[in-house]
Amino acid sequence: MSSEKIILGIDPGTTIMGFGLIKVANKKMELIVLDELILKNYDDHYIKLKLIFERTIQLIETYHPDEIAIEAPFFGKNVQSMLKLGRAQGVAMAAGLSREVPITEYSPKKIKMAITGNGNASKEQVAKMLQNLLKIKELPTNLDATDGLAAAVCHFYNSGNVTLGKSYTGWSAFVKQNGDRVKK
Repeated sequence: MSSEKIILGIDPGTTIMGFGLIKVANKKMELIVLDELILKNYDDHYIKLKLIFERTIQLIETYHPDEIAIEAPFFGKNVQSMLKLGRAQGVAMAAGLSREVPITEYSPKKIKMAITGNGNASKEQVAKMLQNLLKIKELPTNLDATDGLAAAVCHFYNSGNVTLGKSYTGWSAFVKQNGDRVKK
């Protein structure tokens, strides 16, 4: 039985969706890809959601991740921004669920804590720590990509431990765990 696994980490956003993939073999991480989907040039929110869905499907079909770790939307003051982020997260999750890839959701604070040991760390601190851990030569200009990668690394660190986020293995598991969100 192989102890190799690929984890896709996603930082959903409607301006930039950051993502990173790591391969874990014998409890060691190796960076596969670190990138982002730039969406700021699109005015139509529905087109952005379609592009997020399609890019997530493309990542799944290209790299065949065993699991997906996704950053949960944070609760900010701007309700419209939170709604848009929730939709972006939802379509990325739907893409994973449609391909039956298990998904785990982590709060931004939990991800920062797993990477830096400080739940209030800055994006720059998280990026620098990932750069050291995974020997990344040059960090991207936008740190959304490293935020996505951080979700994957957080998931690796929490593998085999008590689940700290919500996990879904398919639509039926999602519905079962979120019965209050299902319209009857």
